[in-house]
Amino acid sequence: MRILYLFDDRVARSWHPFSTTRPVGELLFGTLLLRERIERALGLRVRATMGCPELQGFSEPGAPPVLGAGVTAGPTGSESLMILSRWVPPLASMGLLPHKAPPDGLRLVCRGTPVGWLLPAGRPLPPSEAFSLKGPDVVDGARSVVEGEVEVAGSVLHRPWSLMEQNPERIVGDLAALYPGGYGPDAAPIDPPPGVWLTGSHPVSAGVGVELSPGVVLDTRNGPIHLSTGVRVEPRSHIQGPAWIGPGSHVLGGRLGSVSCGPVCKLHGEVDSSVLNGFVNKSHDGHLGHAVVGRWVNLGAMTTNSDLKNTYGPIRVTTAPGPAPRDPVSVDTGMIKVGAFLGDHVRTGIGTLLNGGVMVGAGSTLFAGPVISGWIPPFSWVSAEGRQPVRRDAFLTVAARVMARRGVPLEPGVRELLTRLHGVSTEPGTGADGGADPGEPEERRDR
Repeated sequence: MRILYLFDDRVARSWHPFSTTRPVGELLFGTLLLRERIERALGLRVRATMGCPELQGFSEPGAPPVLGAGVTAGPTGSESLMILSRWVPPLASMGLLPHKAPPDGLRLVCRGTPVGWLLPAGRPLPPSEAFSLKGPDVVDGARSVVEGEVEVAGSVLHRPWSLMEQNPERIVGDLAALYPGGYGPDAAPIDPPPGVWLTGSHPVSAGVGVELSPGVVLDTRNGPIHLSTGVRVEPRSHIQGPAWIGPGSHVLGGRLGSVSCGPVCKLHGEVDSSVLNGFVNKSHDGHLGHAVVGRWVNLGAMTTNSDLKNTYGPIRVTTAPGPAPRDPVSVDTGMIKVGAFLGDHVRTGIGTLLNGGVMVGAGSTLFAGPVISGWIPPFSWVSAEGRQPVRRDAFLTVAARVMARRGVPLEPGVRELLTRLHGVSTEPGTGADGGADPGEPEERRDR
């Protein structure tokens, strides 16, 4: 028997603003979460995620638990397969690993980066120090855990903007593997009803219960399109491939292109070259381009982000170098098209403008005013008057209310996780009572 664990190394823990509220394996890339991709490739379900003890309590349907620091023993009598969450394997990698771990174990390496270990039964799991870094790509201690080494296929993601940059190519590869010719176990080529226009030579596949209204354009000249189970597409919607629209999502009009979104997203306006991780509400006009968006984000009408400098030069982002959301540093992405990075539970008011490369921490509320740029710490209330912390208890009340509208509870463990993050992200005195209330003023909230 073989038990699969994921681990977040120090690079993964620095993937702000997302890594403060969720393991990196729970981020969308192409048509699958990074964890789901590894599970499918290796033919195993992940037992737990390690290396991010600050995320203990994380809970979402289908997600494994997060183990705390100091866990060094796996199930008795079982081999342990430890895999880096940033590894992107091909979707059929089982033949790359030996059927049985050698007595001294085996290190897995992808393009020079250690991405995991296969350990024989009875061998202790690596200590938590093995998930930190000496350099940008080398797992500290990886060379000393075991002696043997095997090269594995795939690639390793290095920055959160890699999710956006490489996403169109990943959608194309995923849909070719999952739905060759448009067919798959949960999808078939679409038979468009009257008034729906198809153009291009790439396939369009759809799950059960997809609803297409007259006036919809499905454009596959640049890549395939998949509409998952329960997707609804309203009139005057133009979906340009490559695109993956996740289960239960609702496209309300506008143009979507090179997009991965879902589950249960509401989208309208212009959404281009972006990844939206689920339960995102963008129900009105406005441009979202070259962006990565966490879960439970609500974008007010006409919220717009820039993704290109007027000099056409590379865009820099300001982010934290380590797991804690402190001491931000400026990083050159080397890319000329970079939009916004919005953490979980971010909300924007009507007319909010976001500069290219802006990073907005989880739980923040942004209102119209000057263009919002740079680094916005978690639980920030940003308006024309400046920035102040969001009140903890008021935030939790609103978050629970928003999630309940989609039939999802705010689990006690997640409530505690968010409470801990609030405590390390805000100034003393801004707990239950200090700071701004994200539920007020009502007249400025887009619903």
